[in-house]
Amino acid sequence: MTDPDVIVVGGGIGGLGAAYALSRRGLAVRVLERAAAFGEVGAGIQLAPNCTRILDDYGLLDEAKSLGVLPEAMIMRDAVDGTELTRLDLRDLERRYGFPYLVIHRSDLHAMLLRACERAGVDLRTSQQVTACANTAGGASVTLADGRVEEARVVIVADGLHSVARKLIVDDEPVSSAYVAYRGTTPTASGRAAEVDLSEVVVYVGPRCHFVHYGLRGGELLNQVAVFESPKARAGEEDWGTPDELDAAFAGTCDFVRGGLPDMWRDRWWRMYDRDPVMTWVDGSIALLGDAAHPPLQYIAQGAIMAIEDGWVLGEQVARHLAGDGSVDWPAVLAAYQAVRPEHCRRVVSTSRAWGELWHLDGLARRQRNVLLRERDTYDYAFVDWLYGPTALDPSEEPPMFTPIPLSSARPDALTGTGG
Repeated sequence: MTDPDVIVVGGGIGGLGAAYALSRRGLAVRVLERAAAFGEVGAGIQLAPNCTRILDDYGLLDEAKSLGVLPEAMIMRDAVDGTELTRLDLRDLERRYGFPYLVIHRSDLHAMLLRACERAGVDLRTSQQVTACANTAGGASVTLADGRVEEARVVIVADGLHSVARKLIVDDEPVSSAYVAYRGTTPTASGRAAEVDLSEVVVYVGPRCHFVHYGLRGGELLNQVAVFESPKARAGEEDWGTPDELDAAFAGTCDFVRGGLPDMWRDRWWRMYDRDPVMTWVDGSIALLGDAAHPPLQYIAQGAIMAIEDGWVLGEQVARHLAGDGSVDWPAVLAAYQAVRPEHCRRVVSTSRAWGELWHLDGLARRQRNVLLRERDTYDYAFVDWLYGPTALDPSEEPPMFTPIPLSSARPDALTGTGG
């Protein structure tokens, strides 16, 4: 059995995206997935233009469109009084960035990438528990739970938030935000779901809680997410995030938000974690990718997108450093990856934390936020230009960050009558 050029540890969205990006450059890629079958847990996922641009490059955008929904607007509302705060016109957004905003079921996106990998000849293996990674004279190796060792020129580690190999580079732990997510999908053929406008992605932002809804699978399903700060999690108790906490957290929200809570799956919930950004992802011939490198909080919907971008950048750098005889200058590829991706993802992880704080304000700060959001022009893209444009391949291509607007700049005369 010949060694592959690349071993990818982890068969989630990031791992499969990287495997496809590298295999389409002619490399032999092996994916080692610890589960007994390839699959993805969760419900909906939002794909902004910086991701649909990559899917288009892969020849997968039409398939993704057929599996998802192309909403027309993204709207932020106040969860307490239900009033609209601001919106993005997603049709104009597509004109600006050249590619659409798409919402899709996580399992549909994952299955699409899996099919693409199968067509590309990726060696896909399940029940492969990787317990260690190491650099070797000729590249890198992985050790599996049964003691076997497999080698490749490069090992890409995409094994998620609780990555085994991350400890090679940094010995840190996930950071708990004390926030908990409940999810639920319901058919749109009847009931409350039939009355929801599926042309919109809507987030209701409230004190220490928020609620999101949008359509999936061509409008057949309504995806809803309820997120709140768990008092038990904040206090360090084990019994955190229970349904009674869910109901209590949203007790002060508007009728529409409270009306969605019975649709949540009440037998499972998710604690929200990220990690502090790290600026080194590469150790010799081993590189981190996706949540193993940069797990974010979910507030700007870029977690899976960053992972897909990581893989695309690796594939593009392979193309730039591919010799006529088919050999790859891997040190140059990994150096280019290291030079551009950590800083971009640091910005996303940090902005996600700040955005979460903004969403969950109460009291005067909430009223100030609402004033500033209502004054924003629908066609002002200052806050997303750095994010939704083309994925940088070189640090010089990374656009400047947006300039935050202080809450204190809200006009005092506008603070009355703002649902506070």
